[in-house]
Amino acid sequence: MCTNMINQIVNIAGYRFINLEDRDKLRRPFQDITEKLNLKGTILLSTNGINFYLAGEKTSIEQFIGFLDKDLRFRNIPLHITNTDYQPFRRMLVRLKKEIIALGLDEIKPSQRKGRYIEPNKLKEWLDDGRELILLDTRNDYELRLGTFQNSIDLNIKSFRQFPEAIKKLDQDKTTPLVMFCTGGIRCEKASLVMEDQGWENVYQIKGGILGYFRETDGAHWNGDCFVFDQRVSIGKDLTETEHEMCFACREPLTKEEMKSTEYILEICCPYCYDKNGPELILSNR
Repeated sequence: MCTNMINQIVNIAGYRFINLEDRDKLRRPFQDITEKLNLKGTILLSTNGINFYLAGEKTSIEQFIGFLDKDLRFRNIPLHITNTDYQPFRRMLVRLKKEIIALGLDEIKPSQRKGRYIEPNKLKEWLDDGRELILLDTRNDYELRLGTFQNSIDLNIKSFRQFPEAIKKLDQDKTTPLVMFCTGGIRCEKASLVMEDQGWENVYQIKGGILGYFRETDGAHWNGDCFVFDQRVSIGKDLTETEHEMCFACREPLTKEEMKSTEYILEICCPYCYDKNGPELILSNR
C-alpha cells in the first residue's frame, strides 16, 4: 500500500430503477468510458435500471459522473461516496443482467412503483424516543454478523432471493410501522414492495440505506460495522475501513477474534469452512 496515495481513491456507489429498453447498446459506451478513465468496479445494466460501484482517482470519478449526467435517465443519481488509500476493486466489469438486484419476482418493479422512505435523522429521532416500530434487516446472514441495528429482526437468509419466503414467517402486527434497511438501499426498493404485497400497512425504507444513516447521523443504535462488497470488507460509522478480513477459501467475513482461532489458516480455511475444507486443504498445501 503506497503511503503517498492516502485518500486519493474515490469510491462511489449508486443505482436507479428506470426502464432501459436500449440496455444492450449501453454496454459498449460504459466499457469505453471506464477503460479510458482507468476505473475499476462493476456496472450492472438491466432493462429495469442501473447499479454500479466504482473506484478511481477523483478527476476520473468526476468525469464519469459527467458522463452519466449527459443521459437524462442517469442524471443526478444519488451517490454513496467514500475514500480509500488504495484501489478496492481488482478489475472492471460491465454486465448485462435480468435484474440489477436479483429477487426473482418479475412483478416487483420499482421503476413503476415506489415504496416510502424515512430520512436517517427521522429514524434516529424515532429510536431516541423509543417509538414502537419494527426494524427489519434485509441483508444476508454473513453481513449481519459484522453489525446491525439494536433489536432488529434477522431473517437468517443466505441470499436476497430467500427474502419473500422468509418474511412469511414473521408474526408481528402488520399495522406496526416497519423500517427496513440494507447497505445502500437498493434491496429495500424491492423488499418494501414485497412487504406491501404481503399485507404490511406501514412500510418504510431508510433513505440511502445503512451508509446514508451513517453519513447523516452519529450511527446511534447501530452495533458493529457494515459489510461492503469490495476488498475493504467492512466500514465503520465514520465510513472508513475497519479491521475485518475475508476468508480466502469461502469468502466469509472474519473478525479479529475469528482470525485468532486455531481453525483459521491464512489462505486455506477459517472457522466457517474448516470442517468442510480444512483437513483436506491443509494436506494439499503441505
